[in-house]
Amino acid sequence: MSLEEIIAECKKNHPKAQEQLYQLFAKKFFGVCLKYSRNYDDAQDNLQDGFIIIFKKIHQYSGKGSFEGWAKRILINNALLRFKDIRFLEIIDDSIAEVALEIEDENISLEYLLQIIQELPDQYRIVFSLYVLDGYSHKEISEMLKISTGTTKSNLYRARLILKEKIEKITPFKFESSAK
Repeated sequence: MSLEEIIAECKKNHPKAQEQLYQLFAKKFFGVCLKYSRNYDDAQDNLQDGFIIIFKKIHQYSGKGSFEGWAKRILINNALLRFKDIRFLEIIDDSIAEVALEIEDENISLEYLLQIIQELPDQYRIVFSLYVLDGYSHKEISEMLKISTGTTKSNLYRARLILKEKIEKITPFKFESSAK
């Protein structure tokens, strides 16, 4: 069955089609959930809750654009709802230099990188994931989280500093500062 056919059957609430859709995207979407979760269990919860929302809202998917992108946005928004009461840091100066990391030693595992990202404080992890991993702009992030762009830049800067310190402990680095 094609993706379009699976989606059409999901719109009719057919459990077998829902299972097929889940099997088709669960691994990839779990990776998305991991980026916005504190740990593996939270990511599993976010994935399950996200699929429930996807199935409830699938009739809203018009077929224009990628289904994967549409569903990914639902997963991210769902994960962000868990942090709606977090107070993001406010800053005074909007001009913060960001730290660009250039890893010289490729012996850092993906698992370790994910682990240290998950260990970031919520406000830093969320902004870092949205900006670095999912490519949202500071303006988009500020609108999504209802904070200033200066705050998004500050949180990103602080997230990168924490990651830099953790990575420096296990491997040689070359760090560059650049204003963004």
